[in-house]
Parts: sequence; C-alpha cells; structure tokens
Amino acid sequence: MTEYDVVVIGSGPGGYVCAIRAAQLGMKTALIEKYNSLGGTCLNVGCIPSKALLDSSHHFHSAVHEFADHGIEVGDPKADLKKMIDRKRKVVSQTVDGIKYLMDKNKIDVYHGLGSFKDAHTVEIDGEKKETIKGKKIVIATGSKPASLPFIELDKERIITSTEALELQEIPKHMIVIGGGVIGVELGSVYARLGAKVSVVEYLDRIVPSFDKEIGKELMKSMKKIGVKFHVSTKVTAVERDGDNVTVVAEDKKGNEVKLDGDICLVSIGRRAYTDGLNLEAAGLSTNDKGQVEVNDNLQSKVDHIYAIGDVVRGAMLAHKAEEEGVFVAEHMNGEHPHIDYNLVPNVVYTWPEVASVGKGEEALKEEGRDIKTGSFPMRALGRSRASGDTDGVVKVIADAKTDEILGVQMVGARAADMIAEAVVAMEYRASAEDIARMSHAHPTYTEAMKEAALAATGNRALHM
Repeated sequence: MTEYDVVVIGSGPGGYVCAIRAAQLGMKTALIEKYNSLGGTCLNVGCIPSKALLDSSHHFHSAVHEFADHGIEVGDPKADLKKMIDRKRKVVSQTVDGIKYLMDKNKIDVYHGLGSFKDAHTVEIDGEKKETIKGKKIVIATGSKPASLPFIELDKERIITSTEALELQEIPKHMIVIGGGVIGVELGSVYARLGAKVSVVEYLDRIVPSFDKEIGKELMKSMKKIGVKFHVSTKVTAVERDGDNVTVVAEDKKGNEVKLDGDICLVSIGRRAYTDGLNLEAAGLSTNDKGQVEVNDNLQSKVDHIYAIGDVVRGAMLAHKAEEEGVFVAEHMNGEHPHIDYNLVPNVVYTWPEVASVGKGEEALKEEGRDIKTGSFPMRALGRSRASGDTDGVVKVIADAKTDEILGVQMVGARAADMIAEAVVAMEYRASAEDIARMSHAHPTYTEAMKEAALAATGNRALHM
C-alpha cells in the first residue's frame, strides 16, 4: 500500500491547486478523481465551457445587432449551435490536458475512481481496478452538484441543469429558467443571444441577489434589451413535461397564477455540497444540515489531519475561492502561516455587460449599522464606452464615511470581470476612495469609471458627470 504525505480527493480548482502547492513544498502527493477527466465542475461543466458559449453567443449577437453600426456588413448570420458546442468541447479538452500536464510536471500521482474513506488515514479507490492508499494528511475537495426542488423531476432532456444546458444540440424555442442567480442569468443570456425566447422565474424580488439591488436592476434592464423576460417575487409550484413541451406553474407575490410553456426548463436554483460516496463516517466525520464538512479557521475538520476546501465547506461557491483555500491548506500543512481574507474574494457574473463586486454591498453595510458614503458613475459617460458601443452599466464605490476606507465596490459594465481586480488590490492595501481618485487612469479606458466613482464618493467630485 502506497503512503503519501498528502492525499487530495477531488481534482477541481481547489483540489488540483492544493496538490500542486503541496508538491511544490516537497510533499509526496496523490490526487484522486472520480471521473476520467481532471478539473472538476469548473473545467468540465462550469466556468470554462460556459464562458466559451458566452463568448460565442456574444460574437453572434454582435454580428446580428451591432456590426452594421461599425460599418461591417455580414449579410444574415446564422447560429450553428453544434459548432459552438464542438468549439466549447475543444476548449475544455485543451484546459483539462493542461491540468494533466501540471500533474506530471509536479510528479503528482493521479488515481481515477471513486475515493472513499476506509479509516481516517486510508482511502479506497474504486476505478478500473481497486486500490488502497494512505495519507498522513487528507484533503476533501469534492465540490458541489446542481441543486433542485423536491417536486421537480430532472429528466436531463427537457427539464435540465446547467450541465445539460452546455450540451444542447438545438437552440430552444422558449427556455424557462428557474432561478435568477449567476448560473441562470449567464446561461439564459447565452440562448437569448442566439434567438431563443427566455423567461427567468426568480423567487426573490431581484436577480443576482448577492449584489446590491440597484446592480441587479441595472443587469435586468440590460438583459431585457436582448429579449429576456423576468418574473421576480414568483414562486414555482410545479414543473410538468408533456412530450416536447414543459409547463412551469408559479405564483406571483399577489397570489396570481403564472403559467409558462416552453420546450426547455433550466433549473438553476443553486448548488449543494457533494460528499456522496466518501464514507465520511469511517473517518469519524459527518456533514452539517447543509451537507457541508465543518472546518475551523485553518480549514481542518474535527479530525485535524483531514482538511476540506472549496464548495464542500462554508462560503461562496467560487473556483478562485477554492484555489485560495487549496494553497492555504498546503502551506498550513507545511507549518507556514497563510491567510485568506474572504471579504476580498471577488464575485463575477459573465453576462454582457459583466457584473462584479468585492467587499460588502451598501445594503449589507447599512444592516450592520456602518456609517458609509457612496459614489457611482455610469459607463455611458465614458468616451471608451461610447467608442465601443458598450454603454450599459455603472461603477459604485462604497467607503467609510469617516475614514474614507473603501469597504466595497460593485459594478456592471464591459470588462467588469477584469476591472474588479483594481478594487481587490485597493482594498487589500486598505486604500481610501481618495487614493483611487488621485491615481492616474489611462484614457480612454473602462477603468476610468472606477476613478470617477471614487471621486463621486469623496464629495461629489466626478469630473465627467
């Protein structure tokens, strides 16, 4: 039986990054992956393939609706969804191959098969052949799976999750999306751009509820321009399939019945921690009422040589959060003193315009009783936005009313996913709004909106509004 310094179960962004960092630090490392493909949800059926389709659909939508404004005549563009899916698969394949290369480069032993605890130091692997390995330290990085509602029967043909939405072979006539969170609005926007009728049904009174209400409103306004219909404050009560037709029955806030008929129903109400088949009990572990592994500040379970990271523990279900935790755990095992500031983990929605935030929103800070000030700047006031035609959106800076320290930044706009990094760096060094306001930002760029919003937060000094 082979013994390792570290055994990592799960090869998503948290698991494979943890394995790499552990190997870099000189630990003999093994990585166990249930499926034949490395990379977990993110690389195979999440972040990477969805961005590939988002980009393809964005190019198509631009060709149909925007190229003519730029003096580009392309006739009557046609969307070939099968080719888009094929391209997406190639992108996934290249990315997964890159992870395999990194495992080889760092001399990490990879095992394919279902890993389960035999005891607190021993893991059985049920793959093409059954193997057993030991680990002085073990990291659970088994991620999450799409959640559903108890009365919904997912047939994965007409009533689907995000996984099946990435493999559709024809553009839906009417896609009904249950859930207006990140996954719902991203995939809804893909098919809306390609010409599908898309209806989003959201239980809460806004979409992307992890952002401030005004940010959700800004995104909703933009998505309505591509034809997406929204039913907020609406509770789904039934989903039924009859042949190729799916009917979603819901109830609005006034108690009125809402009935939607479509050919595809995408259930995107969130994700659940995934520990199925791990046999946690054999290691002396169990999960909480959310199905998560409980951990301390060092990401150790109650069995202190067993760590857990990523979607399987508390916190935002984000690939980059899992990566940070993977590095943290490897360094903690090595006797180092790493840190993660969860307040500074950015959140991004890859619609177009994109949505991004870091820190706390205005509503959350007010609930805490914080004395704050805010400054906003619309993207339409930027020369760069007008030059590109991407004028939707706003940047909002939230600062402490007394110290001027930036407490949060929220934005909707072109390249917001990249622009948010400036806010992360600023907040990591506890910058004030005045600091950002006095930094030179290249002109013309989208990031000028960050400077202008900071100026607006420090005495209504925005220059171009």
